[in-house]
Amino acid sequence: MLELASVTDSLVNLATHLIRDIGLTGVALLTLTSGVIGVPGSEPTMLFAGFNVYQGHLSLVGIIVFGVIGDVLGASIAYTIGYFGSRELIERQGGKLHMSADRLDRTHRWFERYGSPVIVVSRLIPFIRAAFPYAAGVGRMPFVRFVVFTTIGSILWITALGVLGREVGSSWQSWRHNLEYVDYVGAAVLIAALAYLVVRRSRGGGGRPTPDVAG
Repeated sequence: MLELASVTDSLVNLATHLIRDIGLTGVALLTLTSGVIGVPGSEPTMLFAGFNVYQGHLSLVGIIVFGVIGDVLGASIAYTIGYFGSRELIERQGGKLHMSADRLDRTHRWFERYGSPVIVVSRLIPFIRAAFPYAAGVGRMPFVRFVVFTTIGSILWITALGVLGREVGSSWQSWRHNLEYVDYVGAAVLIAALAYLVVRRSRGGGGRPTPDVAG
C-alpha cells in the first residue's frame, strides 16, 4: 500500500523553500507587509525562517535582525497611516488593512487603561498585534516613544518565533505525524461540506415553485 502523502508536510516544505529562496531581505519584506496588512503574518514567516536556520541555509541572528527591521518598519507605516489619515478613513478602508472599527475602539481602550507600555505587550499578541500601531497613530502617541516600545516588543516576539522554528525543525519528523491529523480533519470537513451542498441543491430543485409577483 502506498503511504498517504501529508498535505501539511508539502506546505511546510514549500514555505521553507520559499523563505530560503527570498533570503533575509525577503524575511524583512514579509514581516513588513504583515505589519501593514496582516498577511502573511509574522508567525509563519519567522517559523519557516527558523526551519531554514535548522537546515543551515540562514543564520539565527540574521533572521532575527531582518525580521525585527521589517516588523518595526511595518508597524511604523501603520502608525503613519493612523497618524495622518483620519479615523473615518481607516474605518472606511479598514477591510483592506485587516482593520475594523471595533478593533480600533478596543485597542484605544487598552491605551487609555494601560498607557504607552501596552505597545510592548501588544507586539506579543498574535492576530491583533497589527491593530495597535494604527490606534497609536490615531491617538497621536509620540513617534519616538512608539518606536522604542515597538522595537522592544518586536525583538521579544521575532526572537521567540525564530528560535521556536529552529527547535521545531530539529524534531519536525515527529511533529509532522501529529499534524497529519489536521489533514484528515480538513478532508473530513471538505467532504461534509460537499455533501451538504449536494443535498441542499437536490432539495432545492424539488421544492415549491417560486410564486409569480403580480405587477
